[in-house]
Amino acid sequence: MFDRTTPKNRQLAIVLAVASMTIPVAGFHKFYLGQPVWGVIYLLLSWTPIPHIAAAIEAVWYLTQDSTQFETNFNSPISGTSSPMLVAQPMTTISESIRELDKLRADGLISEYEFEQKRRQWLDRV
Repeated sequence: MFDRTTPKNRQLAIVLAVASMTIPVAGFHKFYLGQPVWGVIYLLLSWTPIPHIAAAIEAVWYLTQDSTQFETNFNSPISGTSSPMLVAQPMTTISESIRELDKLRADGLISEYEFEQKRRQWLDRV
């Protein structure tokens, strides 16, 4: 639906999140920001108020972030996370980062899909 390699625009993300609050179908902002799993979850739950409330919270979050925070969260080589452990690291620590990422997956804090996506991004840098 949206290209995952182009830089994401904060204003467009805010508009899409606000639209997700008001239209019957929610989650377009998640697809735009490169989070298709969450986008599908929002679409599946669109008949409930849950994704609409979440979209309202996210619209405020995107609005209150400065440009640097938004860039770090959604336009960095490893995007979609604000966790310091998952931020891009030097080449020498990629294997350590993958091990830590695997621990997060084993603990159930991230999905298998997210693990594989981040692992591939890190290995592509080698």
